[in-house]
Amino acid sequence: MCTRPLPVRCAHAALDHPPATPADVEAVAELRAVVLRADLERLGRYDERRVRQRLRDGFEPGHTWVIEADGTFAGCVALRPAEDAHWLEHFYLAPHLQGGGIGTGVLRAVLDRCDRDGTPVRLNVLRGSPARRLYERHGFTLDAQDAVDVYLVRAPAPGVSSA
Repeated sequence: MCTRPLPVRCAHAALDHPPATPADVEAVAELRAVVLRADLERLGRYDERRVRQRLRDGFEPGHTWVIEADGTFAGCVALRPAEDAHWLEHFYLAPHLQGGGIGTGVLRAVLDRCDRDGTPVRLNVLRGSPARRLYERHGFTLDAQDAVDVYLVRAPAPGVSSA
């Protein structure tokens, strides 16, 4: 459950990561449509209504943090607990902020949290998405794939557990 802000270190912007609220769903749905459009169009899967509705249907504010840069909504990230791992979901960052280290800082904070808990992390990314490189740089490896999605997994870093 996301009851506290997510601590992130990033030299490129003043960042804040408060827990999400139900009121954030429309901003997140709109950002999702913008961020995923090119990849979904390339895969022949873009549907303007469906891309937003899928987010609305699966949005869980209790497992989501909002990303704010310099006091403005910049994105979000979710970490949903599951039986054998946590699922990293809905990790979206405004396009004009991508490539500046913010996403890396957020991902590190999420992974640090899971490492301390000794919890593996799973995610899926669209085939051909440049985001896959970010995840692989942080230790994610291929678990499975289909015609649309690539499923990645990352074991917790050894020796980091807080137990």
